[in-house]
Amino acid sequence: MYLPDWLARQSLLRPHHPALIGAEATYTFAELDRWVSVVADRLRQRVPVGSRVALLARNRLAYAAVVHAAPRAGVTLVLLNTRLTPAELAFQVRDSAPSLLIAEAELSTKIHEAAYGVPIVTLEELTAPTTTISPSPAPPIDLAAPHTIIYTSGTTGQPKGAILTAGNHWWNAVGSMLNLGLHDDDRWLAVLPLFHVGGLSILLRGVIYGIPVVLHERFDPALVKRDLAEQRITIVSLVAVMLQRLLIVDSTPFPAHLRCVLLGGGPVPQTLLEQCAARGIPVTQTYGMTEAASQAATLAPAEALQRLGSAGKPLLPVELRIVRSDGSEAAAGEVGEICLRGPTLSPGYLGMPSRRPDEWFRTGDMGYLDADGYLYVVDRRSDLIIAGGENIYPAEVEAALLSHPAVVEVGVVGLSDPEWGQRPVAAVVVRFPVTAESLIAHCRERLAGYKVPRTIVFVDELPRTAAGKLRRHQLREWMLERGVTA
Repeated sequence: MYLPDWLARQSLLRPHHPALIGAEATYTFAELDRWVSVVADRLRQRVPVGSRVALLARNRLAYAAVVHAAPRAGVTLVLLNTRLTPAELAFQVRDSAPSLLIAEAELSTKIHEAAYGVPIVTLEELTAPTTTISPSPAPPIDLAAPHTIIYTSGTTGQPKGAILTAGNHWWNAVGSMLNLGLHDDDRWLAVLPLFHVGGLSILLRGVIYGIPVVLHERFDPALVKRDLAEQRITIVSLVAVMLQRLLIVDSTPFPAHLRCVLLGGGPVPQTLLEQCAARGIPVTQTYGMTEAASQAATLAPAEALQRLGSAGKPLLPVELRIVRSDGSEAAAGEVGEICLRGPTLSPGYLGMPSRRPDEWFRTGDMGYLDADGYLYVVDRRSDLIIAGGENIYPAEVEAALLSHPAVVEVGVVGLSDPEWGQRPVAAVVVRFPVTAESLIAHCRERLAGYKVPRTIVFVDELPRTAAGKLRRHQLREWMLERGVTA
């Protein structure tokens, strides 16, 4: 199935409407369309149709130009994480075998160490504006064609390159719109890294919906709070730690035109949701992943306050079920593995067998559906702590600790224990001094005894991905290196 190029169509429908807003410039849909056409022509001159092109850059307007230009040039874009080391980048370059590397000039040293002979062009050179070239018309978008390759975070073993088709992105955008609605004055603020699916999806939704995307180079809580008002933002996508930091910028109300804070990135502490409800902040919790092209289930905005803690119901194109370890379907309220199916799901990973369209994708995440079919995400299956045969989900221990007024951030992992097999251990960031004993006592009032951590480590910061997710495996390694015990 083919569709007209999304950006080209918006250029015809609303040429003078703002499409992309950054600190250095604002582009209308017509201006962005022309810029993207120039970049697409330059790509076609450098690489053959059907090849892969890797991109290493931070959040820049030029990043968006490359994202929209890649399908026009007939190439698949491999998005590289700027926080990776040269060795980690080298693995992904070898694995994806791109014909060209595009790198922001400031990151060129890092990518040269990982290039393995692949030609490199700077982002600035490729996207330099020009008025002397007459760009080619945009071809239709093939929904079955690979659009992007995004490497999973690789919390266990080497990361895998998830292939996302144009159709995956299209159906995810459609499903999100049917759930969140589309208003004529909508403006979506993008602060998540564009090399993650959560950030990328905002760029694509902007040109599919015909709404402006306001792009921030990085997450700055004070700047976000300011732009929510000044740029009249109606939707912003965040992860829990970003929202926590946003709440402490000041106590002024969030603007009334902000209709949705789309909150993803894993289980969200109940205390955070309650704080937002008390301040009238319209948090809409979502559950998604790279392999689902972003959202898979999202709470409807109208139910945000009535269903605190729920990630809602699956988006219309997506089927969702909870299964037990034996593959049978779990009962309502019973925790099991979240499985997904539908046109938003990746056809597979680079270099691995393709997934059949009718095949259920096992996410590795644990959750349950209540009697009304609302999803509640518990934790990653790989993060499960088993103490004396009892299951402990780190997220529930973290939620208990976060309800203490001194605790700003927390990460919980399981460490070996000779008596119980494993015990939970917590690393916390605090806003004022507090003893480990008082935090443990706080947990005892809220958790069953076997869930209470006996060891609490105070740290200045927690290891996180560029999207703000806790790197639990890295935290565990850090503890073991320092001799922390359960």
